[in-house]
Order: sequence, then C-alpha cells, then structure tokens
Amino acid sequence: MRFLKIRAYDRAAAVAYAHRWAYGRNPRYYDFENIGGDCTNFASQVLFAGSGVQNHTPQTGWYYHTVSDRAPAWTGVKFLAEFLLQNKGVGPFAAVQPLQTAEPGDLIRLQTVGHASFHHMPVVVAVGSPPTVENILVAAHSADCDNRPLVAWPIRRAELLHILGVRQP
Repeated sequence: MRFLKIRAYDRAAAVAYAHRWAYGRNPRYYDFENIGGDCTNFASQVLFAGSGVQNHTPQTGWYYHTVSDRAPAWTGVKFLAEFLLQNKGVGPFAAVQPLQTAEPGDLIRLQTVGHASFHHMPVVVAVGSPPTVENILVAAHSADCDNRPLVAWPIRRAELLHILGVRQP
C-alpha cells in the first residue's frame, strides 16, 4: 500500500467554480437534469475544482470520464456521501458535522418535505457568523441557484458534509 499525503481542500477554487457554473452547464460534463437531476453532478464538479484529483477505484470510487464511464458517487446523492465519509484513498474526504460549522465549499445533503430520503446536495458558497439555515448560502443545480439561503427549502433533514481534506499520492 502506498503512502498518501493529505493536503487542504481549495475552498476558494471550489466556490469560484460553483459561482461560475451555478446557472450554466460546463460542456465537459453531461447534463443529468432530464434524467434524475444534476445536483450531485454539479456538487462533484465543485469538489473536483477544489480537490484536483479523482478516485478511480471501480464501483466505490469517485470519478467522471464520460456519461457512460463514471462512478455512481459522481452523480448519486447517497453514493457521493458514502464515498466522502468512507474514503481512505485518493481524493476528498469528509465528516458529518453540525450545520453551525459549515464553511464555503462544504456540501449539504438535504431531505425535504415530501421525500423519504436525502435527495438533494447543494454546495455551501458563503456563511454568516455564526452559520445558521438563514445565512448559509448555497449554489445548486436542479432548480439552479446561487447565493440561495438554505432555509429556502422545506427542510426535513439537513446533513453537513464538511470536507476535511484531500488525499493524493
């Protein structure tokens, strides 16, 4: 097993990417809007902008080459959360933390009223002091938005996925 270095997640690069593409689609990636939603694809693009590395482990990794050559974690809310929380290999990794610890570049898993499970994943782009659902601002696809207060969704459950760092060879 090779040794992996841990480095900081580039939150500024992640947020800059989120602002750049919140209301558009980067042509390098397929737009999943009409086949289930594009929120996690967008969140993954933001994570990649801030991490610079992908994890090419078949099935359990996190990568995108083409629409037909990608990991489930690139586009699935459940799978991206599992990857970030369990990743011990290359790429970004996270921990569930209280919303009050949110930082720009983090992800929030949402379950809204009328849904049985987590189904949406906006990206934190700004926070107030202290962070609250009223002043945590996010960007997202699938109902595209930027600088939208988290409280704008009818939240049933919200889970902060705080990005702790990035592992690389």
